[in-house]
Amino acid sequence: MRFNIARAILFALAGTGAYLGVALLFSSPVSAATSPCSDSDSVMNAPTGPVTVSAVWTPGYGRVLVIGSGAYQGCSLYLLTSDQVHALTGTPYACSDNPNVKNKPCDTVLWPALLTEGAPIAGPGVNPRLLGMVTRTDLPGMGTVQQVTYAGWPLYRFFRDTNPGDTVGADQNDPVTTPPGIWYLLNPRGIPAAGQAELVLETAPLDGTGPEETVLAARMDDDYTPFPDATFPVYTLSRDNGGWWGHLESQWWGRQSGCQGTCAVFWPPVLTSGWPEAGPGVDQRAIGVIVRPDGSQQVTYHGRPLYLFNKDAYVGGTSPVGTQGIYGAGALTPSGVFNTIPPLP
Repeated sequence: MRFNIARAILFALAGTGAYLGVALLFSSPVSAATSPCSDSDSVMNAPTGPVTVSAVWTPGYGRVLVIGSGAYQGCSLYLLTSDQVHALTGTPYACSDNPNVKNKPCDTVLWPALLTEGAPIAGPGVNPRLLGMVTRTDLPGMGTVQQVTYAGWPLYRFFRDTNPGDTVGADQNDPVTTPPGIWYLLNPRGIPAAGQAELVLETAPLDGTGPEETVLAARMDDDYTPFPDATFPVYTLSRDNGGWWGHLESQWWGRQSGCQGTCAVFWPPVLTSGWPEAGPGVDQRAIGVIVRPDGSQQVTYHGRPLYLFNKDAYVGGTSPVGTQGIYGAGALTPSGVFNTIPPLP
């Protein structure tokens, strides 16, 4: 997802009230970490006091949360969309010690949870009212610990981020977690910092092995070195056909999304932080946005909100996980039918 700075600033100011202020958008990052961000040994580096969470300006994503103190100062922080499954159903967090195809615990090795000993501290640019903690008992070898949350989202760092300011994990459509989900940076309002969405065309086999089809897709995994700029099919939902928002200030954004809660865990919305971009073969005039109840901006195409399907998540490259395919076409769900979008004639 690319980022158009002028439009992104406009969107940020339009949606924030005046909490951060324009000056915060252009302040400098915090100082370098004393240990590499890629150090994944959470057991040996368990916290001995409260951790600080700060906000810095990051090219491509705007102002995002980072660790503001300790050995990992300046390292980027992420949320996982499918972690919502815990709050919604009581099942384990999507990033936990559950078995996975990498045979490495998600919450201590791949995406180490941000732990704290005592209430976390709000650093520069962070809203202290959005900081919180959740008790975790599923981190291997650590017993009962407290993980930092922001706007209810558990926070993690990524083992492939080497230095402060790295964003290798941003917008990563991850097939390893249970269920699969998307990793986003988080802005100080508690909203995923997705960067500028880009819609493109993708040709992939139906169900992974069937005939190939060319469909509208979203570009993801921008900075993920082993498999950058991957594309994934996008879908529309049958029940999203109508219903303009009733609030005067919201009508210009478009239509409501009929996929919320558990539906959005398995069919995550295509998010953007700025006006979406059209790739080759995609009509820029057909692209728009709506504002979801949490304040995030969802991409639309001809007025229809767009979604990803978590079973389409895969990683190619030298260590592949999953197989490229269109696995959600025509899926009948309690929220309606999800369909792919063919290219323009």
